[in-house]
Amino acid sequence: MKINTALILCAGLGKRLNPITLRTPKPLLKIKNLTLLDHCISLIEDLNIRKILINSFHLKEQIKVFVENHNYDIEIEIVEDGKNILDTGGGIFNLINKSDDDNFLVFNPDTIWNKNYKEEINNMIDLYFKKKFKNILLLVNKDLSFDKDLKGDFSLEKNLINQFDKKYIYTGCQILNREILKNEKITKFSITSIWQNLIKKNFLHGFESKLKFYHISNLTTFNKLKDL
Repeated sequence: MKINTALILCAGLGKRLNPITLRTPKPLLKIKNLTLLDHCISLIEDLNIRKILINSFHLKEQIKVFVENHNYDIEIEIVEDGKNILDTGGGIFNLINKSDDDNFLVFNPDTIWNKNYKEEINNMIDLYFKKKFKNILLLVNKDLSFDKDLKGDFSLEKNLINQFDKKYIYTGCQILNREILKNEKITKFSITSIWQNLIKKNFLHGFESKLKFYHISNLTTFNKLKDL
């Protein structure tokens, strides 16, 4: 089995990177002369995904024009959040309603994605289908984070996520089945609330990344990373 559709979450306001994100949406900020969105799309292409759905809200016209002006070798559709921003959970729910697929690879473009992630994500996909999971997050030990101020989100033991010692950071990549959102509506909510419910049921899974983690968490980190 494989995943045919990836989602990229591009609707956020990017407040922690003000003032530059007042005029440029965070996914279009550049690292090594490529936008964060470029880095993300390039990895998805390498994963042999057939289609990308991107949500937009803040400075949405810039996202639309950027995609239209690039000849990517993959089908890309932009889906607007609407009159109000939907947050991560609502944004994902709105996106999957535009697809007939059951399983989705989801990315936050805040992370600097690169081709080194291909093997890890493919292994995560294999585990997801082999174990018949409904949701799995790509996590990294906080010791591998470039930004040493980032605190851990989760604990991970034998691919099961809990919140005991919180040594692991969510990288911004996950796989989910639409079934875990079956009771939701198109309204503003965070995907974190879904994860918390799954953790209580011992039903949220994780896969450990061993790569150095570069995440655009704030303006200070961005300024350190943009010219590396």
